[in-house]
Amino acid sequence: MATRAEKMKAKDEERKAKELEEWVPKTELGRKVLNGEVKSLEEILKSNTPILEPQIVDYLESMEEKTIGVQKTTRVVRAGRKFSFRATVLVGNRNGIIGIGTAKDKERWPAVRKAAKNAKLNLVLVKRGCGSWQCPCKEPHSVPYKVEGKNASVRVTLYPAPKGVGLVAGDNIKAVLEFAGIKDVWSKTRGATDTTLNFARATIDALAKASSAKFSEAMEKKLAQDKR
Repeated sequence: MATRAEKMKAKDEERKAKELEEWVPKTELGRKVLNGEVKSLEEILKSNTPILEPQIVDYLESMEEKTIGVQKTTRVVRAGRKFSFRATVLVGNRNGIIGIGTAKDKERWPAVRKAAKNAKLNLVLVKRGCGSWQCPCKEPHSVPYKVEGKNASVRVTLYPAPKGVGLVAGDNIKAVLEFAGIKDVWSKTRGATDTTLNFARATIDALAKASSAKFSEAMEKKLAQDKR
């Protein structure tokens, strides 16, 4: 017998399929995607074009979703206390694209759905590599070099690891690394790492910095030769 979570997931899949069928793009990027002029999320992210419609992501890529936190919040108003839910959802394709989003609603599941949509509007392209001197495989299974990310008081440093090491990281960020397609990494953390949202955002910030580094033409050629 299906659980309530499984039933809600099935309903969400049906809702997404219906939304895609009825989707009428409101942006130029959406129209290009629907017409087949843009064929991949990677192409969009490399061009730094903002994604303003979550249907663009659903149309181009099948993304996994994971709820990493749901908190009940309280706001005091004149009539008394007003309760709502704040959800944090992680999305990714386990192949170099990841995003995180938060949202609030009076009910739990609507908050999760809104957070998933927000995550799809804040995707990050992750540059992977094999930066460990102990591993000569040259496959994109780890981070290419040491990177540090931060969010609030949390600091996360990721180090390249040889193949087979696995994810030597806290449980709160293993899902982030897995969704990004990172299979082997060493990590070091500082700050209030018990705050799941800040911990996850700091990790994504580190992964984003790995992609934002710029290389000279000579270095790009050397990296291309090493991949062969």
